[in-house]
Amino acid sequence: MGIKGKFEVEYEINCNGDILHEIFSSRPHNLCEMSPLNVHSCELHEGEFGKVGSVLDWSYTLDGQQQVGKELIEEIDEENKLVRFKLIEGDILNEFVSLTSIVQTIPKGESLSGIRLTFEFEKIHDDGHYPTKLIDAMIKITKDIEAQHQPTSI
Repeated sequence: MGIKGKFEVEYEINCNGDILHEIFSSRPHNLCEMSPLNVHSCELHEGEFGKVGSVLDWSYTLDGQQQVGKELIEEIDEENKLVRFKLIEGDILNEFVSLTSIVQTIPKGESLSGIRLTFEFEKIHDDGHYPTKLIDAMIKITKDIEAQHQPTSI
C-alpha cells in the first residue's frame, strides 16, 4: 500500500462565500465559463447538479496537461458550506489509489471569505507525487471566480 495523507490549504478571497459554495455545490458546470483555461467541461453523468450521489465528468488542465476525471458528489453540507467529491475514474488515478477533494467556504464578512481546500489521498507508490498540483489548480480556479464576483464599490 502507498502512503495515505491529507493536504489542506486555507486562504482568503474577496468574494461572497455563499456564491462560491453555490458554484461548487450546485453549478460546477459554470466553472468552464469562469475558469476556461483550467476547466474545459463539466457534464452531468448521473443524477442532478447539486445532489449528493450525482456523478460529474470533468475535462481540465493540470500542470499543462489536459486530463479527464469522473467524480462522485459524496456530501453537500449547506450549514458548513462544504462540498466533498470523490474521484472514481480518471487520469489522476494513475498516481493515486484514492483521492477525495473537499471545498469549504468560510464567510468572514459581507465580501470576504476563507477557502479551505482539502485533499485526502492514498498514493499508489510511496515515491509518487503528492497532490500539490491539484491544490495549485484549485487555487487558480477560485481566483478566477473571485475576479468575476468581486463586490463593486460605490
